[in-house]
Amino acid sequence: MSWVEKNESMRTALRALNKANANIPAGFGALSKAALEGDALDHKTKELLATAIAVAVRCEPCVGFHVEALMKYGGTREELTEMLAMNVQMGGGPVLMYAAKALECWDELAETGLPKS
Repeated sequence: MSWVEKNESMRTALRALNKANANIPAGFGALSKAALEGDALDHKTKELLATAIAVAVRCEPCVGFHVEALMKYGGTREELTEMLAMNVQMGGGPVLMYAAKALECWDELAETGLPKS
């Protein structure tokens, strides 16, 4: 399954969760909005951090969503790869595997284009 398909599949699952219990995604959405507030860090930096954490905790859907967001906020492949190097240095072998997934995701999304939100 491609990263575009993985992201869309996860969005579909999240919409189903929203229908089943709107409080869960609403609460998480409020938390996400609050995390993006402030201007000490720009959105690109926040997405680099989110992607780093997604890789470190090995959350494949999070990798897909945050790489996509990083691209939308003007991140570059070079910034991603430098951040991934730090991830691997801090997290070892398991993080290395997800770092490869994050770079694969970037390359596929860069080649196919970002989906329309």
